[in-house]
Amino acid sequence: MRVLISEAQERRALPKILAILALTVFASLSAHAASHREAPITSLDRTADITDFFGFVSYDDPSKATLILAVDPLLEPSNGPNYFPFDPGIVYAIRVDNDQDALEDVAFEFRFVTEQRLPGVFTGFVGAGSGILAPPNSPAPVAPGTPIVPPAITALDGPGSEGLGLRQRYSVVMVRTDDVDDDEDDDEDGDDRRRRSSARPAQITRTTLASGLIAVPSNVGPRTMPDYPTLATQGVRSLANGLRVFAGTVEDPFWIDLGAAFDSLNFRAGAFPSGVPGVLTDAQDADDTRNFAADAVSGYNVNAIAIEIPIAMLTRTGRREPATSPAATLGLWGTTSRPRTRTYSNQPGAPAHFSQNLVQIQRMGNPLINELLIGTGSKDRFSQSQPSSDAQFAAFLLDPLLARVLNSIYGAALPIPPPPRVDLLPLVQYAPPIAAPGTPTGPVADLLRLNTGVPPTAYESRSRLGLLAGDTAGFPNGRRVSDDVTDIAARAVAGVLAGPPFNGFPHNRIGDGVNVNDAPYLETFPYVGYALDGRNSRHVDPGETDGGPVN
Repeated sequence: MRVLISEAQERRALPKILAILALTVFASLSAHAASHREAPITSLDRTADITDFFGFVSYDDPSKATLILAVDPLLEPSNGPNYFPFDPGIVYAIRVDNDQDALEDVAFEFRFVTEQRLPGVFTGFVGAGSGILAPPNSPAPVAPGTPIVPPAITALDGPGSEGLGLRQRYSVVMVRTDDVDDDEDDDEDGDDRRRRSSARPAQITRTTLASGLIAVPSNVGPRTMPDYPTLATQGVRSLANGLRVFAGTVEDPFWIDLGAAFDSLNFRAGAFPSGVPGVLTDAQDADDTRNFAADAVSGYNVNAIAIEIPIAMLTRTGRREPATSPAATLGLWGTTSRPRTRTYSNQPGAPAHFSQNLVQIQRMGNPLINELLIGTGSKDRFSQSQPSSDAQFAAFLLDPLLARVLNSIYGAALPIPPPPRVDLLPLVQYAPPIAAPGTPTGPVADLLRLNTGVPPTAYESRSRLGLLAGDTAGFPNGRRVSDDVTDIAARAVAGVLAGPPFNGFPHNRIGDGVNVNDAPYLETFPYVGYALDGRNSRHVDPGETDGGPVN
């Protein structure tokens, strides 16, 4: 049934309609919080859960791209004694498609091993000052003057690392997959998937770029780690050919008002002077320095892997291409995989043995696809499938149920584009305004598309709304750590990418009131913020005033 209302009735009803609209949009967004526990399988496998994936042209060197894989959501900084190491049973990978077929051409795999260097100590990290000795009244058999507490942790290795009881080392392997030059028996659609076919094996080259690198530990507190920024900086390692890598615990770069959504859609009316929860005023929308609602993931850490790579190593031409070149745009995604079998020893404390065959647990390209568009009953299948097979999810991607629900409820207040939603194609195909005109679109696939020919935006000109605000180096052209993907994703689903009449109010003012992260980001590699201090970190809770970032 279609209900017709007059223009005057529509104006009177609009605030109430917009309030319901905003709550519905953010309920869908917030229930998953980027990729924090967004699928059934990863809600039970925390360390394999990809929280966020980023890819952008490096701010301080436009000849390079930085790719970041963040995993293991909602890490409480104070949660010792073992804290949150990377999982030695997982292969963490960053994958790149450079020829528009949604199949990987270059990949970087990271594997971790754990050392227990202080097996008799009750916590993973310990230290203070220059060390603490047993006092004169120390009872036997520990003699006075015996070292009890090692010096504070100031290094990842060598002097100053004595208290680093739980230490992880990792390796980095680059995998190149080249199609065999065979013109026979091509599939009619041109996507012969040679690298997936035993009849047409691909040429796979594995190169170990580094091994024995040390991951940066969690920030225990100022007594144990008195100069954590310096310690974390030691985790940035330069490799051959201009590569740099980093792995370790960092501040969670995501932000959102999650708690209000979980309280039966009880958004904070006081945060929005307009009186319409979930719809920003012009002034709020333009302010990238303040939060108007609580950031529910403030005060949490995640584990992150970052790699900075010369763009020429990623493109199919072996060159840094201009933005107008079809070869400039890459498809990026991250995965976590586990061995298909794991065998435990009957000897207490002996390490488990893992099979070489892997099964994918999670993948992520765009920050909104699995979270916002894929139905719950299909999320695990989506997580474990390959981007090249995403045609099976096309109905979710190009005719989003959420958009239809919004249109059903709000009628004339929120028109949506008709299906197929070609306005969303730049998120799932190689298409303008991200890819250059003439770029092969490739199959429908969840890849983070990055046009590496677009230079980075200077800090003072950067916008949290990325491409929607004319900042061409921002999401959905890649994704920087400071891009407000919550607001961008909500507006995209509402139809702002489709142009008039969908790119005006209220479509272009949907927002959760959380416009900035709770901790500052770095402006150089690895670009994420330092891990929050376990002793002194805090969460900005509902009802507290948050006028900006909290250090």
